[in-house]
Amino acid sequence: MMIPLWIKLAYTSFVAITVAVYVVKYSPGNFLWFSDIALLATVPALWLESRLLASMMAVGVLLPEVLWNASFFGQLLTGRRMTGLTDYMFDPRKPLYLRALSLFHVFLPLLLLWMIARLGYAPEAWVAQTALAWIVLPLSYRLTDPSENVNWVFGLRGKPQQRIPPLVYLGLLMIGFPALVYLPTHLLLQMLFG
Repeated sequence: MMIPLWIKLAYTSFVAITVAVYVVKYSPGNFLWFSDIALLATVPALWLESRLLASMMAVGVLLPEVLWNASFFGQLLTGRRMTGLTDYMFDPRKPLYLRALSLFHVFLPLLLLWMIARLGYAPEAWVAQTALAWIVLPLSYRLTDPSENVNWVFGLRGKPQQRIPPLVYLGLLMIGFPALVYLPTHLLLQMLFG
């Protein structure tokens, strides 16, 4: 085994608790967020020691998670709002335990990088993650409420964008994620772990 059993058990337990709470507190569409997909898919990646699954999730979330962490720790340390990505973490109306579960955004990218260091990077992850995104983004658009703006399928800000037709925007997003998020991450991971 490349990955110790205690890590598999601890992570799986955390995900089981998180899913149980999220099922009660959030709509089902919340599980379409790429970060939540990565949280869930990392369980089989750990148990199967799958470099493809670990690599896909890393390609999909490393850059957004870096932005999440910069926004969270920036606001935590300075008290100033950085990007809006983590506003909910500072909302006193949300229970502390619920916000604490979202701290998976801090350790998930580190775990994925560690897994890739142990298992190796799968270069086909960029194509596989793109295929996954091309399924998830239309589902996010079709199945979620615009007020939730899951994966920013309705606009890059809190409100749905109005400048271009919604389906054109969705198409641009489906091109943007692979070109602007996945490809640079893939190239970086391939350089570091290839």
